[in-house]
Amino acid sequence: MSITLTDQDRLTLRTAAWGAVSLMSAAGAAGSAHKAATEGSIALTSATGPIGHVLAKAPKGVKYGKTVADLADQVLPALTAAMILLKQQAPEEADNFRRTVQVAVEASTRPQQGEPSPAMAEMARKINAALDAA
Repeated sequence: MSITLTDQDRLTLRTAAWGAVSLMSAAGAAGSAHKAATEGSIALTSATGPIGHVLAKAPKGVKYGKTVADLADQVLPALTAAMILLKQQAPEEADNFRRTVQVAVEASTRPQQGEPSPAMAEMARKINAALDAA
């Protein structure tokens, strides 16, 4: 299956997915932020299909801001925009994108001992809400 995505479309998808991993990393415990980012990144680069090809590279030149709130202001709307874009152009890839991001979010919580921290659980809820807003 082939979909035609503009450079801006690919940037939106990358910003959304890689930004979700960054949000999870920022919400993690101080010692596990790097591990959370690593686990989430591995999940994104393990994606398959057209979405896998797009997410194989992190977005270049994206400035997320200095706070988690700045990051969320860019990433959460990008997640919704990515879902809208994919639902219009390739509904089966919308499901692939959603699952890929959800796996990356789950993978980001792996370095935690036991249950994810309340901050990570809340960030995951916000990411899922943004995916579902489309």
